[in-house]
Amino acid sequence: MDSIVRAVVKFFLIVVIIDSVSFSQGIVPAADRPLLYLSLLKSKHIALIVNHASLVRKHHLLDYLLKEKIHIQKIFVPEHGFRGNADAGAHIENSRDKNTGLPIISLYGKRSKPSKSDLEGIELILFDLQDVGVRCYTYLSTLHYVMEAAAERHIPLVVLDRPNPNGNTVDGPVLKRKYRSFVGLDPVPLLYGMTIGEYARMLNGEGWLKGGVKADLRVVPLGGYTHRSRYALPVKPSPNLPNERAVMLYPSLVLFEGTVISAGRGTSKPFQLYGAPEYTEKKFSFVPRSMSGAKHPKHEGKRCYGADLSCINIGKYRTQGKLNLGYLKDAYRHYADKQHFFLHGGKFFDKLAGTDRLRKQIISGASEAQIRQSWEKGLVKFKKIRERYLLYP
Repeated sequence: MDSIVRAVVKFFLIVVIIDSVSFSQGIVPAADRPLLYLSLLKSKHIALIVNHASLVRKHHLLDYLLKEKIHIQKIFVPEHGFRGNADAGAHIENSRDKNTGLPIISLYGKRSKPSKSDLEGIELILFDLQDVGVRCYTYLSTLHYVMEAAAERHIPLVVLDRPNPNGNTVDGPVLKRKYRSFVGLDPVPLLYGMTIGEYARMLNGEGWLKGGVKADLRVVPLGGYTHRSRYALPVKPSPNLPNERAVMLYPSLVLFEGTVISAGRGTSKPFQLYGAPEYTEKKFSFVPRSMSGAKHPKHEGKRCYGADLSCINIGKYRTQGKLNLGYLKDAYRHYADKQHFFLHGGKFFDKLAGTDRLRKQIISGASEAQIRQSWEKGLVKFKKIRERYLLYP
């Protein structure tokens, strides 16, 4: 009998160990804490803001909630769509979920904000998207507009919080209002060091929603999370962020999207290398190809020369806790036709940066120290704002 008891105990210990390993360093996403939110959803008509990474363990949040007899009425989806495989910038069309028949309404197509008719009959909105902590990652703008719509229609909003894989880094230029766009709506740095739940609290608290409206907001917190936690995303949040290295490098390489330089879309290492056909250093090369999630990438079929970052030490990179301006400065230095380095006169680059000052600094040859000094006043001001809304140490 004792041997049976020991065997049963051993089995449950193994289950506990395996279960704990399934979370990165014991971090539990809010979606995996259903006891904290299921009671809020019972007997209500619910709209979901979700995509492929909205999981409860290994099951999609939609499937899990339907199994729990929650009344899901509609699904709203951000950039990259419900399955998370659409190209960056590709408009998402309205559709229906093949498994459930529920309507899927795009917030990255003809409109970015749920309309009055979209929310007809909805009694609560449940938001669960995996952010990466970078201002120009468009899920933040989706959150902003969903909060506005919820506030205007007096519909409660519940945000299931998820870890920020760049969660302890606050760096970069603070967005100036003149450069607001869907790749940056709010006056925050490029890296803002908050979870998406904390960010929602800030949008409400600072009155940044249109007309100063405030959503009836509830954030379901993470378990076991701090802003120094290392968290490797179990599911890639979008097609071109396939691993932890890409997520870490994304803040430093995303500005290349506004330049002639490829950041590796259309290769096996997106956001882990950079280059262009006219890059003057020829030690490393790659050829972008059209593929799922990166159809017709920049410099498709052309040999690009540049730098391979796929072997950098991620642990060491994390400890730096800041953007790496060296990549941008290096690419500009090694591109002969500097007049055409910034696409369309730098308009999109300025939207990504949130200011035209960084572009002008790169052109003028300003040092990294000079560029960083120009950010300091804005960062100090933002950090004071940020402190008011943090949920985690």
